[in-house]
Amino acid sequence: MDIMEKYERLKKDIEKAGRVVVAFSGGVDSTFLLKVCKDTLGTQNVIAVTATSPIRFQEDFENTRNLAKEMGIKLIELKVNELENELFKRNDELRCYYCKFGLLSKIKEVAKSNNIDRILDGTNYDDVRTDYRPGIRALKELEILSPLRDNEFTKEEIRKLSKEFKLKTWDRPPLGCCLATRFRYGIRINEERLEKLRKMENYLRSLGLTLDRARYHDDNTIRIETLPQEMDVIMKNREQIVKMAKGLGFKYISMDLQGYRTGSMNEVLR
Repeated sequence: MDIMEKYERLKKDIEKAGRVVVAFSGGVDSTFLLKVCKDTLGTQNVIAVTATSPIRFQEDFENTRNLAKEMGIKLIELKVNELENELFKRNDELRCYYCKFGLLSKIKEVAKSNNIDRILDGTNYDDVRTDYRPGIRALKELEILSPLRDNEFTKEEIRKLSKEFKLKTWDRPPLGCCLATRFRYGIRINEERLEKLRKMENYLRSLGLTLDRARYHDDNTIRIETLPQEMDVIMKNREQIVKMAKGLGFKYISMDLQGYRTGSMNEVLR
């Protein structure tokens, strides 16, 4: 099936929903989904819901707010705190499930208060084929619809149509919205460790890197990932990066020679 056939089928699925709430992060996938919902159902039948929390960057939240405003979509902002959930904080292999279930449960409450039955999220086809995603279980249990996944939209196809629709997110790098994904499984997540990562990644962003991650292996060790073509930026700023990391308490600061890849902390599970 070609991309336009998928797109027509996607619109039909959304049209059947009538009125929807979209779980909106402001990333490539959920922005594309929100655009299709708006064009198919009209702004009066679409509500976007986003969240602020200790594991997300304020900058990403501001981008999300601006995107919804530009589209003319009503945006409801939730404040959540994953650190109130002991299961989340212990950071085992189901951490993402606990997080997703908690957030989506709150989004379901928003939908119910607005008399809307259908909640959509931006999970795409690649998400369920190429990485370990325990959060998918929460979608199923809470009956959240993932029309991009169901219509087999890949990330590449979503970017292609986003470009055609002139969405500014079409070439946006993956959001850095979840700091919890930076932690090695088994390391307890708390405010102090989250703040160290937030400061480290904000500093890396300030260097002009297109994409970067700071992976927390233990209280002494941090591993930096960036695109291979931008590793020279890390090396040029090596002394400052080391000084920053040591100021945060890390003793060992490494750069991953494989470069950035999504879900690298899940590689030990395979």
